[in-house]
Amino acid sequence: MKNLLFLLLFSLPLFAKSYKGAEYRTKEAFTYGRFETRMKPAGKEGMLASFFTYHELGDGSYWNEIDIEILGRYTNDVQFNPITKGQVNHVSHALTAFNPALDYHDYGFEWTPDYVAWFIDGKEVHRQTGDHIKTLDLPQKLMMNVWNPDQPNWVGAWSDKILPAFSYYDRVKYSAYTPGTGSYGTDNNFSVLWTDELDSFDTTRWEKGVHTFSGNNCDFIQENVIFENGKMILALTDNITPGFKDVKGPAPIWARAEKNRVTLFFSEEINTVNGSNKANYSIPGIAVQTAKVKDDNRTVELRTSDINLSSTYNIIVLNQKDIFGNTSSPAAITMQNAAPLLFPLRVNIGGGEVSGFLADQEFSAKVEYGFLSGTVRTYPPDIVVADSNGDSVYISERNDFPTYRVRVPNGTYKVTMMFSENAHTAAGKRVFDVLVENKMIEDHLDLFAKVGAKTAYKITLTTEVADEMLDLYFQSEIGTNVINGLIVEQLTVGIKEVGYLLPGKFRLEQNYPNPFNGTTTINFSLPVNQNITFKVFNLLGENIFLKDLGELEGGYHQFKWIAEDNFKSQLSSGIYFYQIKGDEISDTKKLVLLK
Repeated sequence: MKNLLFLLLFSLPLFAKSYKGAEYRTKEAFTYGRFETRMKPAGKEGMLASFFTYHELGDGSYWNEIDIEILGRYTNDVQFNPITKGQVNHVSHALTAFNPALDYHDYGFEWTPDYVAWFIDGKEVHRQTGDHIKTLDLPQKLMMNVWNPDQPNWVGAWSDKILPAFSYYDRVKYSAYTPGTGSYGTDNNFSVLWTDELDSFDTTRWEKGVHTFSGNNCDFIQENVIFENGKMILALTDNITPGFKDVKGPAPIWARAEKNRVTLFFSEEINTVNGSNKANYSIPGIAVQTAKVKDDNRTVELRTSDINLSSTYNIIVLNQKDIFGNTSSPAAITMQNAAPLLFPLRVNIGGGEVSGFLADQEFSAKVEYGFLSGTVRTYPPDIVVADSNGDSVYISERNDFPTYRVRVPNGTYKVTMMFSENAHTAAGKRVFDVLVENKMIEDHLDLFAKVGAKTAYKITLTTEVADEMLDLYFQSEIGTNVINGLIVEQLTVGIKEVGYLLPGKFRLEQNYPNPFNGTTTINFSLPVNQNITFKVFNLLGENIFLKDLGELEGGYHQFKWIAEDNFKSQLSSGIYFYQIKGDEISDTKKLVLLK
């Protein structure tokens, strides 16, 4: 429960707030142990589902709390936070290989006098040690809740269209800390004392919360803790229809338009039959050709005729059904038009536009790049950062954020991340991991230990993007993470869908420009799905470049090639031949490289 005023967390009476949440909490308090649950959170922006322990006696100077919080704004992230005496947060995040909202997973933590370790599906994913952990020495009750904080920078933008929202809990297990005599957990230092399958309300062990607190936009009410079908359900609702009920159909939250595609996001899971019916979508002046519901059952991708991105369009949505059987009322929503980036992209993270760098911004359906969560710190303009080449980006920084995202065409990119340790003057004060496209790039990065204080440090790498989103991830280990700047260069060896009208036959176009110097573009069309390779040959017929483009859908495609061979060596001027080859198709054309 990060960055909120919880001084009176469990002493405020129930207020008549517009929204109603839920909390389930033990009557007993525990000192140390292993705490586990199996759950599926709601996965809706502006709210969270939790599993945590909390010491509820005393003021902030006695604060003891250990959190697992799953924020609905993320599709691949779980947040951990031990809050220690003086109400000090120690936030970290774990990148997941799955969307937590799509299925049940096991989450838990071990709390001992020397460490707190967090687990996902039985695997330890994060551990904290040190003096702050030793202050977690007060008895804490075990709790679960769902609520909507008043901090959109943390949990995302709130919309009551998402209501009702339900988080499901399948099991809770508690194991005592019994070093040397246990048979469970890390080093067999724990002993299982009880497991609750959450089939029903056990009044001897649990109670339902009836309270609220500062920073919480809902009241906790007993009606929103429900036991049904062998699960406990915690509901976030309006104040009119509490409980495990849904009486309204799905509503579109946002729509984003590209040249031949519209992405539509709904307030809740929709029926795939209705969602895949193109007749349920209408855009004046634009033909909707196909509709496809994505894996989350909340996102629909429409393939369309050409959209003029300089014009404004409304999309009309009809006949959508949710999993409760409710049918939506006709709804119209204005589409947000994409504004493709120009490369290289340079971003002054944490600051405004300066010295050829664009301003930082929050990521959303309306923009092409930005952060999710975090805080900003700015230093005096006369700060001297060694090895910075005078770049002004090191004056500002973003801290305590898990993700930075950039919308890009599929392809290969050179990514440069810019850092400087401007706050700390000793090693071990700030340590974090850097991941790009789900791959660990730098583990346990300590900027001071690496280059010292107020010294520029850059990480440069080449990465492939296959889902039209470049994802940067920063996982704090000690203290908060930090970044000052970002540069993204398109290396243009990539594949991009550029249209969705299915062609009647395979066609390979002449490259352009031709002759060319450095980079050229090749368009081709596929009538059906094909496994495609791209090859380049010299005048001797030798294959000097090959790239497997994988399985491509039927449609119009574009490939950009840098005049390099398989060993990244630049090619000399001359005549070459390029080939697109599939399972059942092949064509070759001539191109001219002129330097």
